[in-house]
Amino acid sequence: MAKVKLAILGCGGMAGAHAHQFKANPDVEIVALCDVDDACTARFIERNLKDYKPAPKTYTDPAKMYSAAKPDAVVIVTPHTLHFEHGMQAIAAGCHVLMEKPMVTDSTQAKTLAEAVKKSGKILTIGYNSACSPEFAFIRDAIRKNRLGKLEIVTGFLSQNWKKMTAGSWRQDPKLSGGGQMYDSGAHLFNSLVWSVEQPIAQVFAFTDNVGTPVDINGTVNIKFTSGTLATIAISGNSNSNGSHLAFIFENGLIEADGWGGSWLKLVENGQAVKYPQITDKAQTPMSNFVDAILGRTEPKTSPQNGIYQSQLMDAIYESAKTGKVAAPKNT
Repeated sequence: MAKVKLAILGCGGMAGAHAHQFKANPDVEIVALCDVDDACTARFIERNLKDYKPAPKTYTDPAKMYSAAKPDAVVIVTPHTLHFEHGMQAIAAGCHVLMEKPMVTDSTQAKTLAEAVKKSGKILTIGYNSACSPEFAFIRDAIRKNRLGKLEIVTGFLSQNWKKMTAGSWRQDPKLSGGGQMYDSGAHLFNSLVWSVEQPIAQVFAFTDNVGTPVDINGTVNIKFTSGTLATIAISGNSNSNGSHLAFIFENGLIEADGWGGSWLKLVENGQAVKYPQITDKAQTPMSNFVDAILGRTEPKTSPQNGIYQSQLMDAIYESAKTGKVAAPKNT
C-alpha cells in the first residue's frame, strides 16, 4: 500500500484535529469527506484543508462515499449514538476504522461491532489519548507483571467547564450523545482505567447530577473489578478549572498520572520516590498509531475489546444512577 487512502465521516470541530494530523502524515492521502450538510464540509475544508492537494471529494451519504472514493480507512467523528451504525457500515465497506470515543453507547452493540471487526480482518481503534502514551504503557506493564504487588485501588477525577462549552450542541441531546459529561470527556478517564486494569467489571454504584440540563454534568462512581481491584472516579463538568488525575495504589507502591492523556507520571516504589522511572515506549497519537497499525509497523494500541469493557461500564453506571442500586454489567 503506497499511501493509506483515508476518509473522514463527520466534519464537526473534533474532526479538524484529525484532519491536521493526517494531512501532515506522508503515509496518508485524505480522499473524501462526508457530512449531512454540504455547507458543513465546505466550512471544514476552508478551516482545515484549504490548500490540501488533491482536494478530497465531498459527500452527504456515507454509502456513496465508500462506493465512489473507495477509501482504505475512515475516521468516524459523528455523534456518539451514530457510531454503531456508521462503524458497521464502514466495516462492511472494507475499511479500517478509527472511531472517535466512545466506540458505541450500548454494550450489546459493542459486542456486535467487535464480532463484525473480527470477521472482517480489519483494524478498529478508538481515539483515546492515554492508550497511546508511554506513561500508560508503563502503568499497564506494571499491573501485568505485578511490579508493585497487587493493584488494590484506583482513584481519580476529571474536571472541565463542559456544561458551558457544550450548551446548545448535540452533546447535550441524549438522543445523539447517549449521555453527558460521563460519556464525553469522562470517557477518557474511564478508558484510562479499564485499559490499564484489563479486567471485567463486577459491580458499579453511581450518582449523577444533571445540573439543570438534559444530561449528566457531574457524577461519582464506585467500581469493583472481577480481580478484586476497587476504583472510585469523579467526573465534573461544571468547573472553570480543568484537571485530570489517576492514582494506582498497589501493595508495594503508587503510580500517579494524568488520566486524560498520560502527559506526566510519578512513581513511588517500596516507599521510595523514583525520580525518573524508565519509560521506553514510543509516544504516539491515536491517528499515528492507526496508520502505523494499518501499515503493519506496530500493534493497535486500542481494540474493540476496550470498547466492550467501557460500554459495559457505562451501561452499569447509568443503570445504577437511575435505580439507586448497585448494578452489574450486562453482556459479560
